[in-house]
Amino acid sequence: MSRIDRLTYAIGDVHGRNDLLKRLLDIIKEDAESEDEKPRIVMLGDYVDRGDDSAGVLDTIIELEGSAWCDTQVLLGNHEEMLKRFLLDSDYGSDWVTFGGDATLASYGVTPPSPRSETELWVEARKQLSHAMPSAHLSLLRRAALHYTAGDYLFVHGGVKPGVPLDQQGAETFLWIRDEFLKSPKACEKVVVHGHSARQQVSNQNWRIGVDTGAYATGILTAVKLKEATRTFVKSTRE
Repeated sequence: MSRIDRLTYAIGDVHGRNDLLKRLLDIIKEDAESEDEKPRIVMLGDYVDRGDDSAGVLDTIIELEGSAWCDTQVLLGNHEEMLKRFLLDSDYGSDWVTFGGDATLASYGVTPPSPRSETELWVEARKQLSHAMPSAHLSLLRRAALHYTAGDYLFVHGGVKPGVPLDQQGAETFLWIRDEFLKSPKACEKVVVHGHSARQQVSNQNWRIGVDTGAYATGILTAVKLKEATRTFVKSTRE
């Protein structure tokens, strides 16, 4: 029976839906108060892109980190990695916007170029985004971890490569892996809690828990609640 060391909530991919995130955090706070225990909240990555308020989501997470009612662990998602890459290399912009980066640019007041725009437009967009992003947002992106372990659970954005020691895996796997991980009978000794692979329903298996319910498209943001040897799910929905 898998166990966690303390009351923990792991939140799936937010993708710019700050409205759903705030609602879910209110639900979690009330639930944790009913448990009379200070919770740990693990953010599983993909805070930006696709939804309309990526900047607001990062603000909410930073505010959460400073809250006294919980402890917060922030993980990196592949969409944050793409954002970081664009901030270093404007040539990546045409690829990034096909993954929803245009919504992130707009949330910072930057007009997104079309994917086939001239290089100069992407250079200007990168420059504008660099000026528009608060330093606290950049700091959050830099310190976000690739994975986190607690009790019998491993928290990671995308997943892990089956049968390979974690210290022999890197960001490409932790952020991007999908089919090889999802189809594995068991990827590692821990129970893996992840996002990245959106489904209408949570994936609740013995060895892995997938909580990406496609919030930007479905209007449903989901978290798994882990307490001792139990697991349940909480969600917020659009009004």
